[in-house]
Amino acid sequence: MTCQEIMERLEELSPAHYAKEWDNVGLLVGNREKTVKSIYIALDATKEVVDEAVALGADMILTHHPLIFKGMKRIVSDHFIGERLIGLIQNDICYYTMHTNFDIMGMADAAADELKLRNREVLQVTYEDDISVEGFGRFGNLSHEMTLRECAQYVKQCFDISTVKVFGEPETAVYRAAICPGSGGSMIPDALQKGAEVYITGDIDHHEGIDAVAQGLCVIDAGHYGIEHIFVDYMEQYIRREIPGLTIYKKAPEEPCWFI
Repeated sequence: MTCQEIMERLEELSPAHYAKEWDNVGLLVGNREKTVKSIYIALDATKEVVDEAVALGADMILTHHPLIFKGMKRIVSDHFIGERLIGLIQNDICYYTMHTNFDIMGMADAAADELKLRNREVLQVTYEDDISVEGFGRFGNLSHEMTLRECAQYVKQCFDISTVKVFGEPETAVYRAAICPGSGGSMIPDALQKGAEVYITGDIDHHEGIDAVAQGLCVIDAGHYGIEHIFVDYMEQYIRREIPGLTIYKKAPEEPCWFI
């Protein structure tokens, strides 16, 4: 199967036109006509990911976050991104990324599934027609009312992460929940408008957290990696089902930071 044919299957799941205008999705490196027999899935195209894909002889890398995000005027080996791009090109590895298009068409529902959110709706609508409503995040009801402390433990269990940061009184009762994988601070107003009692996301700073609580919204910050790492297993399952025959490699789970 060619890289182009694989891209078409991937875009059946998350069409590129759903991506935000500031984003950079799709084929970032490589030949569309290359025959692809193996694919390496990761959240980020780190040096370790590129090196391992090269060592394994992978034909293609698929990530959620794009390695090339802002404009680059030169690609040289003494630059930390340029070094990886040169490695991809020299080893004839195609590199494809699904970012905000997957956030909207894939990640949001996958994260809500992990939480078992009931009666869910889109948190921030970015696209609407006569057939569907799409956008970032989801809100709905937890399976039952629980304390904020219990909800924080539940989030850790659902996403298999070691720590979360919590804003709000531990014994506050929560039932109506919103979730947005990645950096969701900008959607705190959406969570408040939807009547959420707890908001689960990542990258919440001090002022965002305490201001949310002052407005009646508890926040569980699971980290940027904490929720979005589900991309890897989700895409493995999708590819096995929809593009059978490919050899699949994937980055082993590893939180990008550690805590003392």
